[in-house]
Amino acid sequence: MRILIIIVSIILLAWYSASAQKSPYAGQEIREIKALSPSEIDGYLNGRGMGFAKAAELNHYPGPRHVLDLAKELALTTNQLEKTKSLFESMKKEATKLGKMLIDKEKELDRLFASGRISAKKLENILMEIASIKAKLRYVHLKAHLEQKQILSSHQVVLYDKLRGYGSSHGHHHNHEHSH
Repeated sequence: MRILIIIVSIILLAWYSASAQKSPYAGQEIREIKALSPSEIDGYLNGRGMGFAKAAELNHYPGPRHVLDLAKELALTTNQLEKTKSLFESMKKEATKLGKMLIDKEKELDRLFASGRISAKKLENILMEIASIKAKLRYVHLKAHLEQKQILSSHQVVLYDKLRGYGSSHGHHHNHEHSH
């Protein structure tokens, strides 16, 4: 009888443990900045795109980083290669600066909550600052795609899309002026 009680207790304990729901945030409370993963922090500090330019990338506006990666396949001229390198470095420099600003603001937000010194007004102000920085960061990345398209020929843009795996129906290349 005693063994039966132990077995039932173990089964009930296992069932209870399995049915207890953990938050998807479990474990994240130990992060330096609670709202950002280590890979997000790394991305911001290193000027990576992090999806900010998807609207451009998926609508036939190549990004300089990927154009550099595909330079040989795209048969970039020396002039195109130099312009793309310059564009990429300029974009990365500005994105890295803004990324650092964003990290600092997220740290500040985290500290305000951790210290209990947050108020609705402070919250509104810091969120507006974070939103402004994110908008500027997105602008930097999207603008680079806009400028990159002007460096390439329309044939190179179609080839870029194909090499990046964006499908084969790209008949919507109107209103595009390219320098060669």
